[in-house]
Amino acid sequence: MDITVQWVRTSWTKQSRGGEAATRRNAAPVGFSLPPMPSGFAHVVHMAERDGFEPRPFQKDLREVGVSLRDEGDRLRVLARVEPLFGLPPRRRRPPAVHLLPGQWVRWQLNYRFSSAMGIRDWSYWLDTFNIAYGPVDRDVFLLEPTLIVDECGPVR
Repeated sequence: MDITVQWVRTSWTKQSRGGEAATRRNAAPVGFSLPPMPSGFAHVVHMAERDGFEPRPFQKDLREVGVSLRDEGDRLRVLARVEPLFGLPPRRRRPPAVHLLPGQWVRWQLNYRFSSAMGIRDWSYWLDTFNIAYGPVDRDVFLLEPTLIVDECGPVR
């Protein structure tokens, strides 16, 4: 069965935590149309504050994407991996894996915050959005509403 993965990473610093910069950051898409891709690869899009949140697409081997995928024959087991663990804001607990039936897709979001080792630089932040579909999909599938949403975002203060 076909498995389609899109990983969108948005990164910023404290400069984009308020005002017009935060408005631009919050307007950054969490899903994109899919380009033609070879099997076994994910569509990856990075958007960074330093580039004005301009999308930078590329492809990455599925084994290098931060999700655990297991095809169980009649459904797909999906669990986002937390990488790196030290960047997680406080959370009550992690949600369990989700199971997708053919034709379904999930949008799983995780956020992170980091400081420099000595506190010299300001805080920086990431939002990882994993859009994962099971079965054949249209190239615009991730522009639509997902079947399931897992919001694992914590406070970033």
